[in-house]
Amino acid sequence: MSTTLFVNLPVSDLERSKEFFTALGFDFYGMTEDMASVIISERTQVMLLAQPTFAGYAQHQVADPAKSTQMILVLGLADPKEVDELVDKALAAGASAVGEPMTEGGRYQRGFADPDGHQWSALCLAAPEK
Repeated sequence: MSTTLFVNLPVSDLERSKEFFTALGFDFYGMTEDMASVIISERTQVMLLAQPTFAGYAQHQVADPAKSTQMILVLGLADPKEVDELVDKALAAGASAVGEPMTEGGRYQRGFADPDGHQWSALCLAAPEK
């Protein structure tokens, strides 16, 4: 079975969020006045929903990403250069750096928080040494 993953995120300013993800080089699918779908890959999309719209789907109170972390979204990339390029674009587009780059355990990883405060990481898994 092939499954598509749609991750839903509340955003306080949909236009700002669309500009941010456009600056990172992502395309969109299915935009309306209160939501936009960021295409991460063929089978993965991040749905940016205006906070009132998101709240209409949520079972519980919507967490404030500036005060709590409910999840960390990780984007797997092919090599360390792509990790640096994506995170550098994010920082230039208004993200803030999260933590220090990690190079242990066969990985290279850097983190950032988008303009709403949602935490993201860019990750490259290194081939095992022989």
